[in-house]
Amino acid sequence: MSKQDPNLPEGTTLTTGGTGSLSTAGTRGAKIEGTPEETPGPGPRIMAASTLEGDEVRNRQGEKLGTLEEIMLDVGSGRIAYAVLATGGFLGIGDKLFAIPWPALTLDTDNECFILDVDRERLQNAPGFDKNHWPAMADERWASELHRYYGTDPYWS
Repeated sequence: MSKQDPNLPEGTTLTTGGTGSLSTAGTRGAKIEGTPEETPGPGPRIMAASTLEGDEVRNRQGEKLGTLEEIMLDVGSGRIAYAVLATGGFLGIGDKLFAIPWPALTLDTDNECFILDVDRERLQNAPGFDKNHWPAMADERWASELHRYYGTDPYWS
């Protein structure tokens, strides 16, 4: 069953299956899968960014890819531009970082993690950086290439 939620952008639908699961489609944000929360308060559609940092990111095969290190905002538009995924390393030392377009992620509320639909090899070959050498994230050419790599539409288009 699908319906338009008046609190979501035009074209966004909430879909519930026979299991009562919740997913969003037609947005430029992260998708949400899982059983909807019935309690009042934040989550899963509106959450504090700080509650997401440190969350595990897994692929569809259930393999841990890393953890959410940062959430990057486009201050001018008020949108989430990227999540920064940290992989490898130990206690933050030697981590390789990846900017992940926000729409490439799915919040899995049942398993309390994010899903990135890539295998380990694709992620390892993705453009990455270390904590002392961040890319120019406001560079539209860099951002367009990143969105192409992950198969997402840029949030500004």
